[in-house]
Amino acid sequence: MAIRWKQYQVKGPYDELIQPSGKPRQSAQPLCKYVSSLSDSELQERKAAAELAIRVMGITFTVYSEQSGSIDREWPFDIIPRVIPKSEWDKIENGLRQRVRALNLFINDMYHERRVLKDKVVPEEILASSKNFREQCIGVNPPLGVWAHICGSDLVRDKDGTVYVLEDNLRVPSGVSYMLENRAVMKRVLPELFEHCSILPVDDYPSQLYDMLASISPRPSERPEVVVLTPGVYNSAYYEHSYLAQQMGAELVQGTDLVVGDDDCVYMRTIEGLARVDVIYRRIDDLFLDPETFREDSTIGVAGLMRAWKKGNVALANAPGAGVADDKVVYAYVPAIIKYYLGEEPLLPNVPTYVCLEKQARDHVIANLDKMVVKPANESGGYGMLVGPHASKREREKFKRLIRKDPRNYIAQPLVSLSTTPTLVDNHVEPRHVDIRPFILSGARTFVTTGGLTRVALRKGSTVVNSSQGGGSKDTWIVDSEAL
Repeated sequence: MAIRWKQYQVKGPYDELIQPSGKPRQSAQPLCKYVSSLSDSELQERKAAAELAIRVMGITFTVYSEQSGSIDREWPFDIIPRVIPKSEWDKIENGLRQRVRALNLFINDMYHERRVLKDKVVPEEILASSKNFREQCIGVNPPLGVWAHICGSDLVRDKDGTVYVLEDNLRVPSGVSYMLENRAVMKRVLPELFEHCSILPVDDYPSQLYDMLASISPRPSERPEVVVLTPGVYNSAYYEHSYLAQQMGAELVQGTDLVVGDDDCVYMRTIEGLARVDVIYRRIDDLFLDPETFREDSTIGVAGLMRAWKKGNVALANAPGAGVADDKVVYAYVPAIIKYYLGEEPLLPNVPTYVCLEKQARDHVIANLDKMVVKPANESGGYGMLVGPHASKREREKFKRLIRKDPRNYIAQPLVSLSTTPTLVDNHVEPRHVDIRPFILSGARTFVTTGGLTRVALRKGSTVVNSSQGGGSKDTWIVDSEAL
């Protein structure tokens, strides 16, 4: 029996594909019509084809657990894509460009004049207790004044259709390889739709990434030596590291492959001898980058790397210290930061946020924990947070103690009714909650991905979309409705 969209129940949250009337949104009409034309067996064949493609292509992610250590799993993927009209995406893209521009100005200010603190736009104590502020970066001027070259901002849509920025990832954001692979799988599974629909491409991301990295090279060259620095095969994002290096035609290296010479330049060990490195796309956290500067026990970094970077002999993306803005407490002040540095109103709103460092906000959060989502300032992947409406009384009492003990470390937000999108469950579709992570590249030019990585909460009723917490993903189609 083919899918009948009128039987698909849209209750409460905004649905990305289907209107409350049961009719597909304009940009999703060709997709919904096509999927409806498939029989159950044909739909299952497409699903099986996607699973086979993922297996053959070796698309995996790593899950860590105390019981079994690290486990590589096949990437969980749903074949019904998320669809966003280009007219809406253009507005989102402008908002992301604005946001990243302001955040780079903020980071640069933190390591120089700190005007934003002196003018009391952001409280000084937030910087004083920041876990990601690096004193070693004070006074450094990275190429083009850019610190966060690759940013992945998570966006959510509330029940009224408003798109909010949920958080910014400015240290070592991951997930873009899955965005690219999702598209490759979909072209195999639903090739007909790519022939007849105006789906904007994402395939140019690796070339855009390379162009951005090349633009910050300290040496003028037609093709600077760009490398991807990985912690190694046991890192949860190693698949992405190797994928992006291969797609860019760059070398994938570990710390032992690099050495800093007496001239404070970085060299790569090759069978033909040492080769000068111009740009390092590093996928290693700050504290492990250089045992001379940060953790002495780091075995995955490169001794002297910070020295070479400070002297302008090598470019690092993202720059060390960029994480000072990758802090959920700083996130609460981003609208004010945009107004301060750019003199503009934010084009993309934040989710309403309570900073527990402020007593009035803290008292409100503690009194309303059953309605709040509480997040630690510097965790990621859905770890360490409390979803108040779904938590037990014991869990809420625990978080009251944590907040009172270290209020600087927590923010709280009302639970956003994440939008849903049809997801294949057995042989029918059900709504599942989604978010999206677009990627913004900042160098000589700014690039924004056409869409991003849509993550989906595969468990019914769940709003936790992280793959480490049982989530999956979908391809994201930015559709030019005017061309349909």
